[in-house]
Amino acid sequence: MNCLNVVQHTSADYLGLMEDHLEGRRIRFRYFRPFTEQGSIPQPTDYCDGLFLLGGGPWGSAGGRNVPTLEQEVDLTRNMLDQGKPVVGIGLGAQILAIAAGGSSEQSALEFEIGYARCVQPGALDGFLPERFPLVSYMRDRPVLPPEAQVLAQDESGRPAVFQLGKNALGFVGHPGFKTAMAEDLIMEFEESPEDPAPGLQRMQLMMRELEDALVPIMTGVIKITGLMQSRRRIPLELKS
Repeated sequence: MNCLNVVQHTSADYLGLMEDHLEGRRIRFRYFRPFTEQGSIPQPTDYCDGLFLLGGGPWGSAGGRNVPTLEQEVDLTRNMLDQGKPVVGIGLGAQILAIAAGGSSEQSALEFEIGYARCVQPGALDGFLPERFPLVSYMRDRPVLPPEAQVLAQDESGRPAVFQLGKNALGFVGHPGFKTAMAEDLIMEFEESPEDPAPGLQRMQLMMRELEDALVPIMTGVIKITGLMQSRRRIPLELKS
């Protein structure tokens, strides 16, 4: 059974609907919550089969309101990429992935956006990325991709929505497993929130069935690209080179 390290940046933003898909495939995951009193980020020497970096609500990465652990998470992500281990970044996590891979991020206001993305790369996610799928993001700032990044999908404005780095690293600007309750909790958790989020919440409620349906092939593709269903030989830390 493979195990993921998952970094949270707020209590409200978690794997959401993705949890059931991972559990159904017997992929374990453990949350790291550096924003709590006793919390921390994973260490490069911690054994894991992959890293997921989640969204940050009003936290960003481009200088306006950086998540406090940004530098450490960039270093951790770079280390994971150097080891060839799979990394999936969502929202703020996608920004951290882009920075770690040699790109950057650009300032953007905190927004709660609900729309659609379209696949622009034939065969994306091993052929499982839908041609059109819901795109829900609650995010400050945006990733600036390094030249070697491959854009798999774009949003309605033509901006990258899903991208791939190397063989097994993926960035999702929106959260493919987002729940309406997560947005509601983010609004309550922080003093800062997007302007007039009510229409977005209503639209998202109407799109939930579409989002759930689209997540089925998306998660199949994520598992294929990351190789998280493949068995791996366990090597004790002291024996690693």
